[in-house]
Amino acid sequence: MLRKTSLILVFCAMSAFVAQAQNIEYEEYDMDNGLHVILHQDNSTPIVTVSVLYHVGSKNEPEGRTGFAHFFEHLMFEGSPNLKRGEYFKIINAAGGSLNANTSNDRTYYFETLPSNQLALGLYMESERMLHAKIDSAGIATQKEVVKEEKRLRVDNQPYGSVISVMLKNAYGGTNYEWAPIGSFEDIDAATDQDFVDFYETFYVPNNATLSIAGDIDKAEAKKLIDKYFGEIKRGTREIPRPKITAPKLDGTVEETVFDNIQVPALVQGYRMPAQGTEDYYALQMLTTLLSGGQSSRFQKEIVDNKGMALAVQSIPLGLESGGLFINFAIPNQGVAIEDLAAEVDAMIEQTKNELIPEREFQKVKNQVENNFISGYGSVQSIAESLANYHVYFGNTELINTEIERYKKVTREDLQRVAKKYFVPENKVVLTYRPKSEQEKPDESKIKKEGGNRE
Repeated sequence: MLRKTSLILVFCAMSAFVAQAQNIEYEEYDMDNGLHVILHQDNSTPIVTVSVLYHVGSKNEPEGRTGFAHFFEHLMFEGSPNLKRGEYFKIINAAGGSLNANTSNDRTYYFETLPSNQLALGLYMESERMLHAKIDSAGIATQKEVVKEEKRLRVDNQPYGSVISVMLKNAYGGTNYEWAPIGSFEDIDAATDQDFVDFYETFYVPNNATLSIAGDIDKAEAKKLIDKYFGEIKRGTREIPRPKITAPKLDGTVEETVFDNIQVPALVQGYRMPAQGTEDYYALQMLTTLLSGGQSSRFQKEIVDNKGMALAVQSIPLGLESGGLFINFAIPNQGVAIEDLAAEVDAMIEQTKNELIPEREFQKVKNQVENNFISGYGSVQSIAESLANYHVYFGNTELINTEIERYKKVTREDLQRVAKKYFVPENKVVLTYRPKSEQEKPDESKIKKEGGNRE
């Protein structure tokens, strides 16, 4: 009895610690120019992250101008009237900081992590980017080559690198989710300098941005610096396009074979998901944990370990602001036909539809989700980004402390319900990746004969 009581006390203490650990305090307000500001003060370590999230991604691009948002992720490091070309990285690195940026279908995000005595530098650099980034022919030409090289490295010459592009094209054809952020080089090359200026003046404005700062700051002093560097920037005057995404109707499962520069084939299944933040979204997120969350997950235990049919099977949620994809990615073991592996993955998907998950397994999944949620805030950098995301995507910054409750509300019955609702042929895309060596070659004799007839 004493042993049981001790375990209960330990569990209660751990629960209290988790509850305390996830309580992230912050302050937020809007400036007169529309810039939303979020401040999180944590003086435990002398570092600070300064970040700006612009609510523009590939889905905001006009037809014929795909790839613009990702292109601007690079272009806006070109400098300003006060920052010489190529100096952005040098200045931050010289101050002992690091920086980066990323672009998705829905947003563009920039950040610097610096010693806390360099807060003013981080704010200055981001204000220069927002106030008057250098958008000229020289910078555009330079970044075209940079982006093309990135595509060659990360998409064209990366095994299975085109998965997201091909999946989106099939799942969201006819909408602004049809293309991946990398976009089209033809569109970038065809654009004029004025096209780039117009895009900048539409989207990279304070009323389409969130400034999120986390770390070793004094909030009163930080507010003064924010007003100093961002107060003079005028609100954007152009209408900001917000395309409405409605998933197109699919006449049954869409299938495509992709011949790629690979040695081993792969199976990729995609089921369209509802927008992030919806009740069904959280249940589907938990299903990905059930299927491939760790060594004891269903895919790993059954398909990889017990049957030895696959080298790896992963279930990956691609959450988007207006939709998403529940992706299963599997690489067959040597001697296993891709069709047999697909049947096995399908059988495990059907199991989630036909059988209620056992209570013990469900509790394990909930524990994994909660642990991932809490451990995700292990740095001021991750906190700054999450604060901005919750404000922009959900309109509720407090979700950084309360979103876990949405996961806790998900029941075993919810998991089965969403599996039945979304894991259906009319919502499914299947890609089969095969080595280019397996691609049928055209009949050369026939080509020559036809060519001769044309002459």
